[in-house]
Amino acid sequence: MQASLSPVDAAVPGDMASGSQSAAGASVPTEKKSNYKGFVAGVFSGIAKLSVGHPFDTVKVRLQTSKDRHFKGPLDCVLQTVRKEGVSGLYKGATPPLVGWMVMDSVMLGSLTLYRRLLLENVFSNPAIRSLTPFASYQPDPKTLPSFGHGIAGILAGTTVSFIAAPVEHIKARLQIQYAADKSKRMYSGPVDCLQKLLRTHGIAGLYRGLCATIFFRSFFFFWWGSYDVLTRWMRDNTAMSAPAINFWAGGISAQIFWLTSYPSDVVKQRLMTDPMGGALGDGERKFRRWKDAARAVYQERGWRGYWRGFVPCFLRAFPANAMALVAFEGVMRSLP
Repeated sequence: MQASLSPVDAAVPGDMASGSQSAAGASVPTEKKSNYKGFVAGVFSGIAKLSVGHPFDTVKVRLQTSKDRHFKGPLDCVLQTVRKEGVSGLYKGATPPLVGWMVMDSVMLGSLTLYRRLLLENVFSNPAIRSLTPFASYQPDPKTLPSFGHGIAGILAGTTVSFIAAPVEHIKARLQIQYAADKSKRMYSGPVDCLQKLLRTHGIAGLYRGLCATIFFRSFFFFWWGSYDVLTRWMRDNTAMSAPAINFWAGGISAQIFWLTSYPSDVVKQRLMTDPMGGALGDGERKFRRWKDAARAVYQERGWRGYWRGFVPCFLRAFPANAMALVAFEGVMRSLP
């Protein structure tokens, strides 16, 4: 049984999905697989990741988008949220990613597997090209995709899944920054209401606000998938751990590497997605027309530290959420016929 780490989300930066790399080897198999297994197992991995990781994500988004002095830090954000809104306040906006992860895992699995195979067969099987690949001397086997190729496949898969992730993350972010404990005072009663209002007042373009920022953020999948392959190879060759254990540790560590490299771009993305839509929606005046406007505002408000606001809960979430998602994924994969 093979398993791979599929980083989606946003929500999301990392979900688990069945795929093309196992802890027992870094090859890219081309034989036909039972695709339904990865699709079904991805649902359970998404549920596990949501249960563990969504409260961290809510705290992260609120710290990223709140005004100065609203929260003293991550712990204060948690305490204020629970005191005013109950534990359920930490799970605001959970429905869109829970539903979206099922589709996103399927898209990530299919596109990632396809891109890996195409890159191996048409690019990295060429000795001349492979010799130019970074660290090629350490990965000479022409039948396996080098770690650099895994990183490129990650960028391509991240771009593909962004067209599904962008509206899901947009709705999730708007729901997460509703602070009113009284539901009647909230602009959106839930994800469906948010979707309907965005489409009615701003159309498809409004729903997809932040798409380019989402694609840019997911371009850092290069570091996630590349480091995951490097760690998998190293653990396979230098430890006696089982394949699931290698997936667990390599997946958790590579998820943290991804967030270390991508977090500032996520802050800017969240600012774009939570910026007032303006117009007929009546939620205020729009501030940011372009990505660089939001990036500049973050720096003007808080300096370079602004790009790392909310990083602690995000970083703490990365390992356990993705590790537990893989445990759930592996268990379901083993139980399916």
